[in-house]
Amino acid sequence: MTPIRIKLFSAKLYDINSFNDINQSYNYIIEYHEQALSMKNVALTKDTDVVCIFVNDIINSEIIDSLHSNGVKILALRCAGFNNVDITSAIGKIHIVRVPAYSPHAVAEYALTMMLALNRKIHRAYCRTREDDFTLHGLTGFDMYGKTIGIIGTGKISKVLIPTLIAMGMNVVASDPYPDNIFAKNTGLKYLTNDELYPICDIISLHCPLTKDNYHMINSDVIKKFKQGIMIINTGRGQLINTTDLIEGLKSGIIGSAGLDVYEEEKSYFYEDRSDYIMIDDDLARLLSFNNVIVTSHQGFFTKEALYNIAKSTFENIRLGMVENIYPNLVNSDK
Repeated sequence: MTPIRIKLFSAKLYDINSFNDINQSYNYIIEYHEQALSMKNVALTKDTDVVCIFVNDIINSEIIDSLHSNGVKILALRCAGFNNVDITSAIGKIHIVRVPAYSPHAVAEYALTMMLALNRKIHRAYCRTREDDFTLHGLTGFDMYGKTIGIIGTGKISKVLIPTLIAMGMNVVASDPYPDNIFAKNTGLKYLTNDELYPICDIISLHCPLTKDNYHMINSDVIKKFKQGIMIINTGRGQLINTTDLIEGLKSGIIGSAGLDVYEEEKSYFYEDRSDYIMIDDDLARLLSFNNVIVTSHQGFFTKEALYNIAKSTFENIRLGMVENIYPNLVNSDK
């Protein structure tokens, strides 16, 4: 059998290492490209079986048509989300597969890490003691025990996170358009509507996929409904939050702190070293100026176990599709 040919874009060193390790069992021919896939380099995909991309590769209809013309059979997303791909334009042209759950534990643990770090001002304390400042003023936190946390979206990640929060003595409420009532019964979780949830929560954590219905779900109108001093955690997708409105909420004090592992316009910055350049994104610069905001570079997934699972699941998606014509993680099911 002719070896399967793969072009992998947005490739970082850790991608190359993890995919090369797993490839010892598959023997695919892989060509890595550090750049994101775009119309400028889509010609590189000619006579390629599979193109593999990540979250910041923006795949529009023009790129889909080019991939199809170049003979690409599978577009393999090495991530769970697919809001960066024009799925509709791919119908009838190319199979799109994803990795739906590479490490829910990694993201759940990261969300909890952000909550604890923000609450107890770990980021500020670390910077202080590095400068030999061992004072405690401004570092007061609160007991998370007994506080109410709202979880938006109760998929695999939340189902790891929620039992931990309950074990910490927190009152956990959630919203989801498709509630899992069996999970709720087994854990004691209470489902509410968003409007019921917003005014009672001390913390809100976002764990839902980005859809046309929840774009900018956290906006100025919603922020007005929050309890004063609320903590917002977003390890989902940046566009769930209107950044301009978030900044105003922080300035007013309604939002007491924010932990953001994702950002609306992250494509130009996240996963890249921009330290030698002037920050021209005013909203991102403003967020980075707040001492009650932690911004990280979409790293919630970033564990050894997750990298292994991403590579393994991606290769299995490719093998099943190319060899057996089976697509268990197909996104565009009408192909």
